[in-house]
Amino acid sequence: MSKKLFNPIIPVEDDGLYIPEVGAWADEKYKLLGGYSDIFTTGMKNLWDSLIYIDLFAGAGFARIKGTSKIRMTSSLIALSTNHKFDKYILCEEDPKCFMALKSRVEKYFPEANVEFINGDSNRNIDQIIKAIPKHSRDEKILRFCFVDPFSLNLKFETIKKISSVGKIDFLILLALHMDANRNLFNYINDNSKKVDEFIGDVAWREPFKTGQLPAKDFIKFLSGKYDSNMKAIGYVEPIKKHQVKIGDINVPLYYLAFYSKHPRGNDFFQKVEKYLSSQQSLF
Repeated sequence: MSKKLFNPIIPVEDDGLYIPEVGAWADEKYKLLGGYSDIFTTGMKNLWDSLIYIDLFAGAGFARIKGTSKIRMTSSLIALSTNHKFDKYILCEEDPKCFMALKSRVEKYFPEANVEFINGDSNRNIDQIIKAIPKHSRDEKILRFCFVDPFSLNLKFETIKKISSVGKIDFLILLALHMDANRNLFNYINDNSKKVDEFIGDVAWREPFKTGQLPAKDFIKFLSGKYDSNMKAIGYVEPIKKHQVKIGDINVPLYYLAFYSKHPRGNDFFQKVEKYLSSQQSLF
């Protein structure tokens, strides 16, 4: 019997709870997140005692594709739907409306799942999040996967660094380098803005742009390389490539999805996800 393929695009009906809108390009993100989650849990379930899923910007669980009546499950509920399950889910969300809708949906559709909810800014709640993440012990080997999906550069590198300290953990991070960074370079060069300082953990980044050593057109490349360097400094393998998501009809880049693992096999896994999705487009 052939293996049942997991379809990360999961249509749902309006359940009366809060449903935010997203662009049509979000489907590409859901495919990658869901594809990796399924390969991760399938490939690792017999090698580790416990698999943990962490979502730092979990949203409402459902989202409507803007301009249509289509409603999808989003990241956290997709991860809850894979063929093989994670042993624990840690779902974090700041927006009160999204948080209450997410909690209600998880309790309705996945009542048996082991889920811990954390309401608030993940940057500020980092100690609470770390406390919720199971730690490796003499009797239990634990592997973790963290999905990070901010709407802008509102992600402090210190947050990622602290989470990485808990032990074996892979990251799939949305880098909002076009939808935020590229549009706001001159605002961020203003010394009153600390967003980029905190995003890359470097308060001196402005200097080469102010002096003309680096042109404004290289801002995206600079941030991308700096992020890779930061991850490498805390033990992660540099991504073979980052997956770029664009607005399909006008081919305008929006953001990158970057996968970081401490083991080279992680890059192999992510490449398999991309191949899996490209070869199975008809499924979606």
